[in-house]
Amino acid sequence: MKILIADDHELFLKGLELVLTDYNSDWQIVSAKSYTDIFTILKKENKFDLILTDLAMPGSRWLDAIQSIHDILPETPIIILSAVFDKEVVQKTIEIGAAGYIPKTSSNAVILSAINLVISGGVYIPAELLQDTNQNEFDVLKQVEKVSSADNVAEKMKILSPRQIDVIKLISKGKSNKQIAYELGLTEGTVKLHVTAILKLLNVYNRTGAVVEATKLGLIND
Repeated sequence: MKILIADDHELFLKGLELVLTDYNSDWQIVSAKSYTDIFTILKKENKFDLILTDLAMPGSRWLDAIQSIHDILPETPIIILSAVFDKEVVQKTIEIGAAGYIPKTSSNAVILSAINLVISGGVYIPAELLQDTNQNEFDVLKQVEKVSSADNVAEKMKILSPRQIDVIKLISKGKSNKQIAYELGLTEGTVKLHVTAILKLLNVYNRTGAVVEATKLGLIND
């Protein structure tokens, strides 16, 4: 897997690279120290499996930069690693294409867990940001917090919403998040949140596992 990481603080950048290569020595890491560096790199090579980037960096406004990165690589998940811990900022990054938001205070284990979740097609949002949140797309994940203890078939079948069943059916047909969003009339960010909820509710780690479990539950029958 090829990962582009970016941060204007060299110590954090080197530390992140060490964490990733120590976790999986086969991962190829490309580093950038600004948005300017990111776009220079993307002009030369644009085949990345994941992008991990700080939010506030030289070279561009973060809102424009993240949107542009997503436009250039629409199928490549973007995870924000930032010291900014604001619900509105997090939601905006998800709306414009990010697949995860990790506070810089997070442990290495949390960072790696978030990466694995995003690679599986989900969205990582810190649990703290799901608490006391007004009505918005994050309610999909707040649902998980309330019912994640369910472990029998009947409960799981009740837990998945009709929209989530629609999503898992399309996943079973090999549809991407972008295709699912188009077919269901949702934003791509909302689809990602639904995928995350499905993975957690079915207690699986990737989309394939979700399809297998949903099939066992009789949720996919066509």
